[in-house]
Amino acid sequence: MSRIDDLIAELCPDGVEYKKLGEVAKIKNGRDYKGLPEGDIPVYGSGGIMEARVGVSAYDKPTVLLPRKGSISNVFYVDKPFWNIDTAFYTVIDESQLIPRYFYHVMLAAHVENYSTGSAARPSLTQSALNKIEVPVPPMDIQQEIVKVLDSFITLEAELEAELEAELEARKTQYRYYRDQLLSTESLYATDGKPVEMKKLGDIVDILDSKRKPVKRGERSKGEYPYYGANGIKDYVGDFLFHGTFLLVGEDGSVITEDGKPIINWAVGKIWVNNHAHVLQERTDGPAFLRYLKYALECKDVTDIVHGTPPKLNQKYLREIEIPVPSLATQQKVVNILDRFDALTTSLTDGLPAEIEARRQQYAYYRDRLLALPRKSS
Repeated sequence: MSRIDDLIAELCPDGVEYKKLGEVAKIKNGRDYKGLPEGDIPVYGSGGIMEARVGVSAYDKPTVLLPRKGSISNVFYVDKPFWNIDTAFYTVIDESQLIPRYFYHVMLAAHVENYSTGSAARPSLTQSALNKIEVPVPPMDIQQEIVKVLDSFITLEAELEAELEAELEARKTQYRYYRDQLLSTESLYATDGKPVEMKKLGDIVDILDSKRKPVKRGERSKGEYPYYGANGIKDYVGDFLFHGTFLLVGEDGSVITEDGKPIINWAVGKIWVNNHAHVLQERTDGPAFLRYLKYALECKDVTDIVHGTPPKLNQKYLREIEIPVPSLATQQKVVNILDRFDALTTSLTDGLPAEIEARRQQYAYYRDRLLALPRKSS
């Protein structure tokens, strides 16, 4: 940052002038897009780009979108024609004073959510509140240098995210291929040394659906126990229905993956399950380990047995799914191998958000440091 320090010493040795936002940019309201002709111009709200596209624009110059209500911490930089609805303001920036991209970084550092005039339940921002935010207005050369430094952090973050996500997808693809190969009847035969018997799922596990109980969100007591729905944990509650190790298979709603496989959750300990997920438990004298069944079920295409709107995998069809059941020794070998693969994939999945968040924190640190420009004494 010595380059910026040198520029400050050269161009504004007495400090940087700060101005109210209203002195350097004009805030403009958004409007409803309904009734506008369709086109290819994106529509923005406080949450970002919406699904709608329209044929006219509200503004076509570089701008910073500021939230009005809803997701009031979101700030967006837009340099192409757009339309914005009434949950977001756009700004007409005085480019004789500010580089638009510099103004974007300043607004991120301002944490506009702190200027909310609404309640905690319904936060909102007004033009008058935003117009009071103080904006450092250094010479253009300093603004440009700050933009160069901060944009480089954003670019590196995007590159890292793309790289990690590509690595994760490659790892998942490799895992799925290896899992499907291991669980093929040919591979299991080779491992077991004899033909593998196919058994119906309902004959090899206990299905505990009758013990499930849905509770409306407003009636749940808060606590430490996971409350499961069709595709995972929905809440934490103060009591539990099940205690042990279970496979939870989505029953209705989001119950299958893009490639037609069932949605499965591995649940251990004390849990509550609503009526949107089947509860499977290993039989103590049964022919199959529950962990093995998890991997075997993940290979099954259930598209043909999921019906209705919303999609439903009912217990009748679940029970009929056929699973290859080799010896327990072979099942354990498969589990040992796939658990190692699963751990590698999970570690990368868990690590990806941490890596990205570390980059974001680094950007925020340097952004706040760079934009803490020495104030010119009045």
